[in-house]
Amino acid sequence: MNKSSIILILMVILVVGVGCAKPDWIQQTLVTVDVTGTWQGSTTDGWFEFVLQQQGAKVTGSVLVRGLRGSGNNISGPIDGAMAGDVFSFRQTNGNLTGETTVTGDEMSGQVRVLSRNQILLRRVDSSAPPRSQ
Repeated sequence: MNKSSIILILMVILVVGVGCAKPDWIQQTLVTVDVTGTWQGSTTDGWFEFVLQQQGAKVTGSVLVRGLRGSGNNISGPIDGAMAGDVFSFRQTNGNLTGETTVTGDEMSGQVRVLSRNQILLRRVDSSAPPRSQ
């Protein structure tokens, strides 16, 4: 095997290796959006308000749901969530509410699931952080 054949084989291996490479782990955990504040919106089944506080990728807060058909009353409680890039995933810690939204500026759109899966659009109505308890 001559030198040019070896170089050609190495170039092919390099091209194939780059094409098969997975995205960097940092790209998957990069937090590019801050969802701190109050968000309000609705689905066909109810009205939602989230009050969120974000530190790094971790998001905590509360949710209030009104007028949810089939629930018999308002649903509210604490939520835990996480940001990955511009995707906010969350779950209610004392109930069945879960969801995943994509955040673009002061809007969030995606899906929530309580009794059924629903499309949701939320808008940030206040970007200030909730007061911290002393």
